[in-house]
Amino acid sequence: MPKFEFDKNERFVNGQALRRRILGAAYHDASSTQAEDDPFMGPLRQLNAEYVWNSIWGRPGLPEKTRRLINIAMLAAVNRQPELRTHVRAAFQVGGVSKDEIMEVLLHTTVYAGVPAGVDAFRTAKAYFDEVEKGKKAEA
Repeated sequence: MPKFEFDKNERFVNGQALRRRILGAAYHDASSTQAEDDPFMGPLRQLNAEYVWNSIWGRPGLPEKTRRLINIAMLAAVNRQPELRTHVRAAFQVGGVSKDEIMEVLLHTTVYAGVPAGVDAFRTAKAYFDEVEKGKKAEA
């Protein structure tokens, strides 16, 4: 496969900047470095930047915190645990979403999406929060 080069159009640049802000600079920068010059993953990264981040997350119709909570609910409902963890972390660390708010969203999702999906989502969120708590104890 030939080397992939991003089309650094306005939608891509704006989407990348928004992704960096929403997910946190360290996470964004580390994951972006892994995708650079990858001829297989590059087109997907282009699509995500332009449409997921620029066109959807960048819309003015909902507050960012609401989008974060919706994302957590949807990822829990469709049982996408790695992405759920990413968005729980970002909502909690970067987005001003509390642990209690995340728990409430997961309870609500459990009722509508099913107990197995809810149990998996709670396990994923708890594992993340346990790591956060362990890190705080290590700092003390």
